[in-house]
Amino acid sequence: MGIAQTATVHKLAPLGDRVLVRPTQQDTTTKSGILIPNTAQATPQEGEVIAVGPGRVLDDGTRRRVEINVGQTVLYSKYAGVECKVGEEDHLIFREPDVLAVVSG
Repeated sequence: MGIAQTATVHKLAPLGDRVLVRPTQQDTTTKSGILIPNTAQATPQEGEVIAVGPGRVLDDGTRRRVEINVGQTVLYSKYAGVECKVGEEDHLIFREPDVLAVVSG
């Protein structure tokens, strides 16, 4: 499945070191009330972690657990991941290395 493709799923469990993220909703109006068209809106790069995989299997057969936890807010690469729908909501699935930072506070 490519980046531009969309899949509809109801239950989703990421495999390996993949992470399922719900992107943060972007504002559709400016502070002064002007509507921002979809074509001018920036792609969100922040979202809430919904599910994580069990981790990547290393060459020696051991598993390296994912360091990100469900419920955390993360920043990720702009064009990272594969888009998918969970119910009616848009989500992204991408590998743990595409997560740039965990937002705290």
